[in-house]
Amino acid sequence: MSTQSDRLGAVTTHLRSPPRRSEEYEDLFDQAPVIFAALSGPSHLLEAANPAFFEAFGRDRGRIDVPLGELIPELAPQGVLDRLDEVYRTGTAYRARAGRLVLGVPGAEREGFFDFTYEPRRDAYGEIDGVVVIAVETTAFHHAQLLAAEQRLLLEQIAGDAPLGDILTGMARAIEELSPELIVSVLLIDPEGRHLLHGTGPSLPAFYNDAIDGVEIGPDVGSCGTAAYLREPVIVTDIATDDRWKNYRDLAERAEVAACWSTPIMGTDDRLLGTFAIYHRIPKAPSDKDVALSGAFARIAALAIERHQAMEAERAAQEREKAVRDDLAFVLEASTAITRELHYADCLQCLARLTVPTLAPLCTVHVLEDARTRRIAVAAATRADEELLAAPGMQDEVERAVVRVLASGATETDHADVARGGRPALPGVTGYVSVPLGARGRTFGVLTLLATGPPLDGHAIALAEELARRAASSADNAHQFTDRVQLARDLQAGLLPPELPTIPGAELAASYHPAGEGLDVGGDFYDVFPLPDNRWGLMIGDVCGRGALAATTTGMVRHTARAAARLLHDPADVVAAINDALTGSSVGEDVFVSLVYGELRHSASHLTLDLIRAGHVPPLVRRADGTVEQLAQSGLLLGVAPAFDGSPCHLVLCPGDSLILVTDGITEARSAAGEFFDEQRLAEAFLPGHSTSSGAAGLIESINAAVTAFAGPSTPDDQAALVLTAT
Repeated sequence: MSTQSDRLGAVTTHLRSPPRRSEEYEDLFDQAPVIFAALSGPSHLLEAANPAFFEAFGRDRGRIDVPLGELIPELAPQGVLDRLDEVYRTGTAYRARAGRLVLGVPGAEREGFFDFTYEPRRDAYGEIDGVVVIAVETTAFHHAQLLAAEQRLLLEQIAGDAPLGDILTGMARAIEELSPELIVSVLLIDPEGRHLLHGTGPSLPAFYNDAIDGVEIGPDVGSCGTAAYLREPVIVTDIATDDRWKNYRDLAERAEVAACWSTPIMGTDDRLLGTFAIYHRIPKAPSDKDVALSGAFARIAALAIERHQAMEAERAAQEREKAVRDDLAFVLEASTAITRELHYADCLQCLARLTVPTLAPLCTVHVLEDARTRRIAVAAATRADEELLAAPGMQDEVERAVVRVLASGATETDHADVARGGRPALPGVTGYVSVPLGARGRTFGVLTLLATGPPLDGHAIALAEELARRAASSADNAHQFTDRVQLARDLQAGLLPPELPTIPGAELAASYHPAGEGLDVGGDFYDVFPLPDNRWGLMIGDVCGRGALAATTTGMVRHTARAAARLLHDPADVVAAINDALTGSSVGEDVFVSLVYGELRHSASHLTLDLIRAGHVPPLVRRADGTVEQLAQSGLLLGVAPAFDGSPCHLVLCPGDSLILVTDGITEARSAAGEFFDEQRLAEAFLPGHSTSSGAAGLIESINAAVTAFAGPSTPDDQAALVLTAT
């Protein structure tokens, strides 16, 4: 029994008579999935072909004994006949993989890919009398590869957070390149779930995209509006006859589209995201390939849309959070500023001043005194705004609004009543709001904001009400409350020198970041001060705890150090004096302090320091060559034992060398994962690969940048740093 390859060899070598040949061809290839054709003579007369040939090339099965170039004229310009001529002339077989052919008559072309074999056919005498063509169509495989590549590219774009419009347009163009007869459109559902908005449609006319942008979904709203409404695919094979397109037929005709298949794009939570539509130029039902294509790309579109929505939601949340932080910062800063005012009138004048121009361009504050209203404060963004307040009748209108609010105790604005034909806005302004100032159950004043440009919105009114509430409390308790606040601020100010002194041969820089919003008194401090004999004292420390006790202790440490250092020439004796002051304090609570204290001398070529460390973060020295050293010598915390036992460390700083002192709020800053910034990361922040700064101010910036990058901008503890660089 002969094998298949034996029979193929017989076909292309020692063939029988034409009738016998046809029988062999039919026997061998009639039911085969491969494409087969036998061509005779130099004109490549189609002698025989199997059904797969006619199906692939779109020709009638009965047409044989016709030259191939006449039967399929589009092959000649693509070089097929030239290849056949060469095989016939030379007797050398030709093979090609993934050869591309465009088949069909003009207007109905299709792209195909084939693996070809052209074998010379010989007669019984060995002479070439024709060519046998055997081919396998690989179009589906080729398209599948392209489709997979496009899908990978789209998924990479989604993962890379590319703009949604770019992803959808790229997807549409990819499909249209794979299947040129198709036109792709994506519409997105609006946040209310009632209208479809333009997503992409690069091959549709602009007038068409504009016309369907914002269309309301419904049961008879074309293919897309209906698919979105029903949440199921809608296939319209002929727009001209489908009732669902009755209101859009003229539009479709102008756009030269005749069929539309739309698939709803659904999210992972079964939420409607939009529609994926494929249009066709002629009435046509979708093939299995078209249905699979729609489903695959609708899922990719869903991923892209959901990713975009998640990013937009995150961005919106960040913006809302920022707006809340900004509002809180404004209210806190404004209310803090107001509480610093010692007198009633100054407090309310500060309130008026702070609202302009942040909340409105014009502000007045009225109070009730002896049963009469008095304008106690005014602020204006410009001179023109100030003159507007002095215009005839304006003050009277404002005071009438003030009287109404004093009587009602409720906020009054022109927005609601004007819309219903009530009171008009004050002359010359576009809107106003009068907010009561009340405390302990009574309304004693009114804050009035006036807009001359865009009207006041609800956000500005809410901020005004919050600020008025805080300001009212401050004003009502002006003396006792403000005194307490001022005391806390004075204590905090006493922790730090008002400014760093100028030291010959040295550059100084420092930073202090209070915990949270900085409204409490912390215990971190630093100080630099002159001493007799051309000496300078410097120190950095941290008092345990917070509040008034920490501030009082800090003041005692600083003043003790300044006083003792003028009398004692050994840093260890100065630190011992501070320890004596702490342990001998009459305060009932134990108070502990960590400290680095040093004394500095300047010479023509360098600086010398004697440093002593008491339980504090080890100082670092960054040399001019970029190396970093840690001074690990230590003693106990101050205030722990009656006597302090420690000895100074001698240090020489040449030009470019820097001494770096920080508090544990820096080394104990935590990342989101709960790790400490620690001393190792602090040292690494000054290495050449991490920091290019060498001066004191630059090193301070390196510290702040490294801590912020590690732990974020907020901190649960105070952070202080002091840097001394030899120049």
